Amino acid sequence: MDKIFAVGDIHGELALFESLLTTHWQPEKERLLSVGDLIDRGPDPGAVIRKAMRLTREHDAIFLRGNHENMLLDWLAEPNEKMMYYISQGGMETIESLLKHKHDAKMTPGELARCVEEEAAAELAFIRERPYYYEWGDFVFVHAGVDLTLADWKETSKHDMVWIREPFQEGTNKTGKTFVVGHTPTEALNPDGSPAIWYNADRSIIDIDGGAVFGGALHGVVIGMNGIEQTYTKKA
Repeated sequence: MDKIFAVGDIHGELALFESLLTTHWQPEKERLLSVGDLIDRGPDPGAVIRKAMRLTREHDAIFLRGNHENMLLDWLAEPNEKMMYYISQGGMETIESLLKHKHDAKMTPGELARCVEEEAAAELAFIRERPYYYEWGDFVFVHAGVDLTLADWKETSKHDMVWIREPFQEGTNKTGKTFVVGHTPTEALNPDGSPAIWYNADRSIIDIDGGAVFGGALHGVVIGMNGIEQTYTKKA
């Protein structure tokens, strides 16, 4: 396919995601790509993962890894140490939506993590397989950004690819690539505080995280080899 339909951070907002796809995505012409953060905070994180699994299987869609996917995996690796932090980042919504049965509230974090591993094995396998970036012609899709001070942006640490903010957003992009990212809600970047798509000064960095889970918007952007062809917005 010669076009990408890129979607911003979904964060469990299944209904909004499905509405955007049903209304605007043309699967016969456009390859679907998510810039990560499928989970946490919103009402249906588990259902979003399962939707992503179907779209990957049926349409060869691309779902990148975000910092929230990594937070889930970090919690599973160290449930006692990471429980409070993960819950503070909207993790309980994900945990509950991945469990097929209601569990005892008195469970320890370790016991809860074991239940999630057992009951959501397929969903977790999908999360663990997510790539950190996707390069397509002159475009690079990545959750948060890259280290623009490196001679080769591909040497950026995995941590920075899902966590970096100001050094990337305010940096000078001499890579020859246009980066399409999420991670930072655009209301924090736009001078007017709106959730509209954000561009840096030379339009070589495009942030499409409209902060849908915070009452903003879910953006869909159609990109061809020569640039952005169409933008769509579903307001939360």
